[in-house]
Amino acid sequence: MEWLQNILEFDKEVFLFLNSFHNVFWDTIMLMVTRKETWIPFYVVILFYMIKNYKVKALLVIFFLSLAILLSDQFSVILKESFQRLRPVHDPVIGPLVHNVLRKGGDFGFVSSHAANGFAIFIFTTRVFKNRGYQFLLLFWTLLFVYSRIYSGVHYPLDILGGALLGWGIGELCFKILMLVENRYLLSRSPEISKIRLSNVQFETILIVFSVLVFTVFSVSGILHHYKYL
Repeated sequence: MEWLQNILEFDKEVFLFLNSFHNVFWDTIMLMVTRKETWIPFYVVILFYMIKNYKVKALLVIFFLSLAILLSDQFSVILKESFQRLRPVHDPVIGPLVHNVLRKGGDFGFVSSHAANGFAIFIFTTRVFKNRGYQFLLLFWTLLFVYSRIYSGVHYPLDILGGALLGWGIGELCFKILMLVENRYLLSRSPEISKIRLSNVQFETILIVFSVLVFTVFSVSGILHHYKYL
């Protein structure tokens, strides 16, 4: 298994390179980016437009979105316990070289639950909303969200890649099951999910909420550092 060892060693080298770009200001930024609570208003506006656009079928859409997140989260935990690959911060060889932000997390990191959850949300919601602008925005958010895990020192790039593939697959599967359920049992009831798109005005509202959140994160970080609270 020399080839596998070579891949893992290369993964460590890439991680150490990416993890080396840090300073105290960006530590605060990534501390907030990596917290799921930071994005609650973003999640709320997405759910609002699911309810607004899909009306009586909104509960069905939200159920399968929740199922995608639950499955990606739980399967990522199962894979962590199965592969038992130590997180960078717990690796006795490179641990002292790792820049860690926030807590170190559990012992094992393959695959990343953040990446699995983030990509499940990305795939499922972009399939449902079918809006190009929203797709690019969600991709940007997902990549930023998962990069924060490398910056924080708790995941290798391969942990992120494995989680992304897991979340992608589960997101696709849950969307296909949603379409199957609608076509078999609820096609006669409007609106038809496959024919409804997120409007550009709705996307712009989501973009504004996202932009305000990002601006707030940077502003709060700037204030905390200006007054030396951190």
